[in-house]
Amino acid sequence: MILEKVINRIEIQSEYKNLVDKYIDHVRTEFKGEIHSIYMCGSIPKGTATPFKSDADFTIVCENPKDIDYERLSNIKDRLLEEYPFVTKIDTIICSIDDVLNKPNEWGFWVKIICVCIHGDDIGEKVPPIIISPEFILDLNTETKEEVDRIHHSLSNTSDNALKTRYIKGYSKRLIRALYSLIIVDTGVWQDDMLKMKNAVLDYCDIDSALIDYLYACYLDCNSVLVEEFLEIADDVYSYFENALKAMAASRKP
Repeated sequence: MILEKVINRIEIQSEYKNLVDKYIDHVRTEFKGEIHSIYMCGSIPKGTATPFKSDADFTIVCENPKDIDYERLSNIKDRLLEEYPFVTKIDTIICSIDDVLNKPNEWGFWVKIICVCIHGDDIGEKVPPIIISPEFILDLNTETKEEVDRIHHSLSNTSDNALKTRYIKGYSKRLIRALYSLIIVDTGVWQDDMLKMKNAVLDYCDIDSALIDYLYACYLDCNSVLVEEFLEIADDVYSYFENALKAMAASRKP
């Protein structure tokens, strides 16, 4: 079974159009000659964004990510957030052309399936069709442990309430997505709607539903969540995921 693209048509709402155009212009001006293409994912390119609730997710593809200075990129972000306060945050992922083409089940998946091109030549079109398989799931989760460990460490060591909220929301989303990746053979599609993703996990994963409902509730509203309680539940969920992934890997060995 071949994975289909999440966003088939760009439908940016009028209130976000200038934001997207200015982001492209600022990035192109700041990093002349370094940008191959720019992509978006999430609610803004789908046309379902909600002011003061939705963020802006960009991906930059270039020859060498080291050429993109994060401080200069952060300055662009700060200026746009000041001009467009109804956007909750702006995130930018940077990856190389080589990573997209040579890691089709990781970066290739991200650009080809999750994102939609908003500037430049769509390098996702050069990524071969992505076949849903255990091999794909294992490749897709190559960096999941590193990402989870990083968020866990950040959440455990911050006293800033705004950062706590951001980390808990992001951690919850990351864990639900990781669990969903385990069942994509059953669903046949990559789902980016968190409610649908959560419900599919409950349908196909043999995991305590209370844990998933808790994570989803934290994703929706984490202002009153206790960090210690959250981390304990997050650890239980990740342990389930890790064991399932290890069992999948073991089943592929001759």
